[in-house]
Amino acid sequence: MEEEEEDYMSDLFIKITLRQDVRPGLPMVRRVKEAIQKEEKQKEANEKNRQKSIKEEEKERRDLVLKSALGSENKGFALLQKMGYKSGQALGKSGEGIVEPIPLNIKTGRSGIGHEELKKRKAEEKLENYRQKLHMKKQANEQAEDQFRIRFKNKQEERKMEGDLRKSQRACQQLDMQKDIGVPKETWYWLEPEEEDKNDEEDKEDECTSSDLSVSEKLHILTSYLREHHFYCIWCGTTYEDSEDLSSNCPGDSAADHD
Repeated sequence: MEEEEEDYMSDLFIKITLRQDVRPGLPMVRRVKEAIQKEEKQKEANEKNRQKSIKEEEKERRDLVLKSALGSENKGFALLQKMGYKSGQALGKSGEGIVEPIPLNIKTGRSGIGHEELKKRKAEEKLENYRQKLHMKKQANEQAEDQFRIRFKNKQEERKMEGDLRKSQRACQQLDMQKDIGVPKETWYWLEPEEEDKNDEEDKEDECTSSDLSVSEKLHILTSYLREHHFYCIWCGTTYEDSEDLSSNCPGDSAADHD
């Protein structure tokens, strides 16, 4: 059975041929080019011969009429001319009106009256909701930053009070021992003895914080004790002769008073 001849005009043959490595000068290249040109001409002929739809014909007629100016055969234009209107002149008694006709807005969709306004309103609501979300997010970020600054400031103040407390404990221990006081009034009035084993540092921190009093309360009690019993002010770093000398020459009983 003889093989069927290849159809050189078919799309499949053209695509396969174009994908092949065809060197210039071969007869096949000329055939492919001719086939492509013939196919393009056929498409153009089909497009010209294609019957236009009713909508396309209406659009073409409408565009043609809108592009052309009104003539004297138009009744409305004839009435305007009788009243003194001239072509290209603005409407109105003093010529303050429009020059060009109101454009024709063809409704091509199937949506009802007011649908566009509804879409516009929904879009505006969506945009407003988006702006509100951005505003709320910005406020939340600002609040988080403020809270972080407050926590950081409180942490710094707490560390400073802890340092002042250790300073007061060290001074209290030295001054008590100078007066032959072998046992502190409260266990936390003196610094805990340093342990040789460094692995017990966590236990030491637990013992220091075992009291129900806060660091600020301990600092206030201990500084008051130093002032009353030893006439000593940790903020000045000075031991006064008596209570009268202390009250006369020491600014106060807190770091703020000494600033």
